[in-house]
Amino acid sequence: MNTLHDVSKAPLPFDAERGQEARESFAGLPENLLDLIAGTAACSPYLERLMQREGDWLRSVAARDAAAVFESILADIGGDSFQALSDNLRQAKRRGALLAGLADLGGIWTLEQVTGALTRLADAAVQAALEHLVAAEIARGKLPGCTPEDAKDAAGMVALAMGKMGAGELNYSSDIDLIMLFDETRHAPENYAEVRAGFIRVTQRMVKLLSANTAEGYVFRTDLRLRPDAAVTPVCIAMEPAERYYESLGRTWERAAFIKARPCAGDIRAGQAFLERLKPFIWRKYLDFAAIEDAHNMRLRIREHKGLHGAVSVPGHDMKLGRGGIREIEFFTQTQQIIWGGRDAGIRQRETLKALAALRQKGWISAEVEAYLHESYVAHRTLEHRLQMLDDAQTHRIPEAPEKRQRLAAFCGESDPAAFEGRIRERLQKVHRMTERFFAADGEETELPEDLPDRAEEIMQKWESLPALRSDRARRIFARLKPEILRRLSDSASPDEALIQFDAFLSGLPAGVQLFSLFEANPHLLDLLVDICATAPELARYLGRNAKVFDAVVGTDFFASLPGLECLRADIAAQIETAADYEAALDTARRWVKEQQFRIGVHLLRRISGAEEAALAYSNVAEACLSVLFPTVCENFARRYGPPPGKGAAVIAMGKLGSREMTATSDLDLIVVYDAEGAEASDGPRPLAISPYFARLTQALISALTVPTAEGALYEVDMRLRPSGRQGPVATSLAAFAEYQKTEAWTWEHLALSRARVVAGRADLVADVEGAIRAALCQPHDRARVIADVIEMRARLAEAKGDSARNPWELKHGAGSLMDIELLLQTGAVLYGLADVKRPVEMVPELVRAGWVSQADGAAIVAALRLFSGIQQVARLAVDGPVDPARAGRGFLDLLVKVADVKDIAALEAKLLETAANMAAIIAKTLEQEG
Repeated sequence: MNTLHDVSKAPLPFDAERGQEARESFAGLPENLLDLIAGTAACSPYLERLMQREGDWLRSVAARDAAAVFESILADIGGDSFQALSDNLRQAKRRGALLAGLADLGGIWTLEQVTGALTRLADAAVQAALEHLVAAEIARGKLPGCTPEDAKDAAGMVALAMGKMGAGELNYSSDIDLIMLFDETRHAPENYAEVRAGFIRVTQRMVKLLSANTAEGYVFRTDLRLRPDAAVTPVCIAMEPAERYYESLGRTWERAAFIKARPCAGDIRAGQAFLERLKPFIWRKYLDFAAIEDAHNMRLRIREHKGLHGAVSVPGHDMKLGRGGIREIEFFTQTQQIIWGGRDAGIRQRETLKALAALRQKGWISAEVEAYLHESYVAHRTLEHRLQMLDDAQTHRIPEAPEKRQRLAAFCGESDPAAFEGRIRERLQKVHRMTERFFAADGEETELPEDLPDRAEEIMQKWESLPALRSDRARRIFARLKPEILRRLSDSASPDEALIQFDAFLSGLPAGVQLFSLFEANPHLLDLLVDICATAPELARYLGRNAKVFDAVVGTDFFASLPGLECLRADIAAQIETAADYEAALDTARRWVKEQQFRIGVHLLRRISGAEEAALAYSNVAEACLSVLFPTVCENFARRYGPPPGKGAAVIAMGKLGSREMTATSDLDLIVVYDAEGAEASDGPRPLAISPYFARLTQALISALTVPTAEGALYEVDMRLRPSGRQGPVATSLAAFAEYQKTEAWTWEHLALSRARVVAGRADLVADVEGAIRAALCQPHDRARVIADVIEMRARLAEAKGDSARNPWELKHGAGSLMDIELLLQTGAVLYGLADVKRPVEMVPELVRAGWVSQADGAAIVAALRLFSGIQQVARLAVDGPVDPARAGRGFLDLLVKVADVKDIAALEAKLLETAANMAAIIAKTLEQEG
């Protein structure tokens, strides 16, 4: 329990005579409290007047717990008439301000407790005013359809607390910033005009009730100018037009303002729902580095308007708006929130100090920055309170007159005014330096480097006409970036090639402001972009169409080890769970997959991850996406046709996803199997027979993966490996699937089944389908027939691909190629019943043990698989189509040489040819021995 009897600090008695008078007025109280009363009266005429006015009350509560006393002040707010309520509110304000002031000055309340108490007082005042005034309108019949009971939540009217009130951080002499709204859906449409007029009257009377300075004082100065388009809109507006305004016309400063927005009175539930609907406006799905320039320009306009330019000088300094002041810390914090908050819900904090702590915890700012800004914010706000306590003035300026500054120092308990001001100056200067580095661009356009790539002038001539440079703002930011971009391109291994690919990237951008702002705030991204342009032209073109994936690079873990399947699954599930609807879920999945694929590609290009790790990572991304998206598709489908009957459906991954060998361009080979457990139809608003139900569900899944949305498509899907191929149904019953694999499947289908994995579906059905796959692979096979079929397949493939003049860069088709090696391994898997091993490199040791291939041949096969797969991984990421060294860029060729660990590209070609020939010989030997 903290009472005023427990105070441990006091202002210094600047005016000893006034202090002594106050001490005598309150004789009999504990000495430490008398010191506080005397010091306060000696420095603050305003608090001296409050103590005189409320002296008897102060004596009566001094020994009680201060927090409990404040609660009783709030509980006593009320009044049967407008005048009674007016007087009662002003009494509550006097007592609340006096108690908070003494608890603050006496050291028994922290800054957060003081600002929190003042905010709660404001909340209670607004609620009492609304409840009383809405009840009066209802009684007069001016709110049709409303009853007296509706007054408790203001009949759908809500006050949104903004700024410091929204954050629970009210100053000692703050205005309160409110946006007044009403929920139009709560009222009949025919009553809209009359209800709207009634709520406008309530708002106008509320402002008068709270703001008017009567003989009893005032409650809170009330500002309504933060509402949408305040110059032309009424003081209270309906929620629906307010939403439309923010969605279409809302500006960056309004997004920042709504970070702190909080329903404080009236229909709280309606206010919370409004803010929930406004989240897409406040928290953009992409990183918003353009907000930095917006906030910086706003800071400059404020400084210009208030005449706050120039060096820090303590006399006359504005602690709120001046350099290094409160607003700079708040702008810094809110702009960081605007940038990262769309992707990181953990930093969506209203309170400045909590937001700073969250930014530090999530790694967006350093511990040093957070600690110093926290300390400075508390010191600034405490000093601001002292300034305003002196005479209840809404001021933030340190006095210029020496005597007033001495009074302020004494009020803050400082005996050495010069040292006190020195600490203030040092703090302001350091805060300014710390925040200015974040906001201010390094400078305007500088000279271009002299050693430009040969084709630079020709290529740059068209840049001004590109869509990305259409706006003045984009051109201005790019002008600052261009010298550095060209300098880095010139330093690359092949400047002309890198410039050509950068031009392709720039030409593909639909807009530039956001991306250029991202580059300006994160210059290291330019190095990554130049790397990509120099080594992976196809990825550079992809980035031009999907530049938002750069957002992922700014995350704190982009270059950390690639996450595993379960981590990926949890991540995409958490993101899709927050999607507003089915279409938003599809967009979320597309953004997530693109960012994950880009991260894998960068790891591969920079050799942070090897080709095998990249293949596994691409496959994990696809599997995580499928396993989470398929239930979402089922849930959406069920709204129309009912939930999946029986055990539902399972998705089998075939091909590269099944064997976890995907590349950047792999499609998805899928089979859908269902088990309706005897049901004849679905149970829903539009029931379907079982076969059409699962066929349409499969088509819905295919559409979810392939149809381009605003975020593009996810994957191409191939269903041709299902039973009976194109002639078979797109979804197969479990019984039919098992029977087909047992009695009708061709040899090539069992070979393909050796890579099958179930990646989505209910656990019991997954187990059943896995059992059917195992049974098909482990059943006895006619050895001679299987080998004869494989030899025939190889012959047909060789004839179709014209294998006589082998291209060393044709890694997939031809004798000794990847497909040829995989045919050999899959044949062994079928003959020896390998049902649990799906990746080719993992099949080899099993087949060596089974005697299908020798130890030496097995080692050669593994080496060949790693060589071919490594080259293929990089090639699929970097170029569109087959590798052609004669046309490829130097950076790409250098990367291939590094991946293969050879001297040069000629040595790599020789190695590829030699390896393919060796593999062809091993494959032919193995099949001939068995044939």
